Amino acid sequence: MRDPTMSRAGRMLAAGCVVTLLLGTTAACNRGTGEDVVGLITKTDTNPFFVQMRKGAESAAESLGVELQSFAGKQDGDNEAQVQAIENLMSFGAKGFLITPNDSKAIVPSIDKAHELDMLVIALDTPVDPPDAADATFATDNYQAGKLIGQWAKAKFEKEGKQAKIAMLDLNANQVSVDVKRDQGFLDGFGIDVGDPNRIGDENDPRIAGHDVTDGAEDGGRTAMENLLQKDSTINLVYTINEPAAAGAYQALKSAGRDKDTVIVSIDGGCPGVDNVAQGVIGATSMQFPLKMAQLGVEAIAQFAKDGTKPQATSGKDFVDTGTDLITDDPQAGVESKDSAWGKQNCWG
Repeated sequence: MRDPTMSRAGRMLAAGCVVTLLLGTTAACNRGTGEDVVGLITKTDTNPFFVQMRKGAESAAESLGVELQSFAGKQDGDNEAQVQAIENLMSFGAKGFLITPNDSKAIVPSIDKAHELDMLVIALDTPVDPPDAADATFATDNYQAGKLIGQWAKAKFEKEGKQAKIAMLDLNANQVSVDVKRDQGFLDGFGIDVGDPNRIGDENDPRIAGHDVTDGAEDGGRTAMENLLQKDSTINLVYTINEPAAAGAYQALKSAGRDKDTVIVSIDGGCPGVDNVAQGVIGATSMQFPLKMAQLGVEAIAQFAKDGTKPQATSGKDFVDTGTDLITDDPQAGVESKDSAWGKQNCWG
């Protein structure tokens, strides 16, 4: 029976929450409060990176007095659930939403529909394709994150008088933006000619032993490292797309008796990864700030709802740079860094 005291917006919101649960997405439903609605749509609701995003969004929404509706795909790559989440937010009358797109191209038609209703759309961490299909992107500078660990590794190997033989443990074969930028940034930081900076694997440098893919997972990191060690047993420097892949690579190195003489670098800044820096498993990692991405995103939508102001990209970039810091307990001259104690105070997950 319909509650006669519930507003039309509240009835729509309540109905929308039921639909999202049936679709297998997650929704944090606070119905009928009369506040402006802001959406958060992440790739999944289990990855600690996205859990931290949700915490940041919830904190900002509470402090600003706006209502947050959170959704996620069933698994990485689930575009359909994200499409349905946008449809629900449109029916709620949301002022805008934040999204980490599972498919940067396929989600654009739904974003276009949201723009027809004058909604502000902000991509978090992963840009849409084309990037200007969203009103703004709040993200880590992934090229800079890769460059930092490359510069650190270069300084370390030069100080120790070692010649590097590098294993590149990437994400997948699809040449997605975050994968390319981290990979190419690392090689640039290490002083290697990257060729086309928009493509992985076209380099021609004898220091690169090879590339393999990990799917950003520990099992994938272990398998990729095993494959590359079979190809070249002299590998002594391992770049990894993220910290779970780094953990897997370490297990493979340990099994091969190579963990003591091989340096691993990575990107993420999750608490398990920072712990691995403290334990010497990872030599250095570049920390991202997913909580800050979401906080700033909610604040931007609230400001847009208030006066129509849209966020402006960081000077010299086509996105809002939410920062990255190098975390290591083995600092190198000329490379700014923070230690694992600071990392533990600021990590996520």
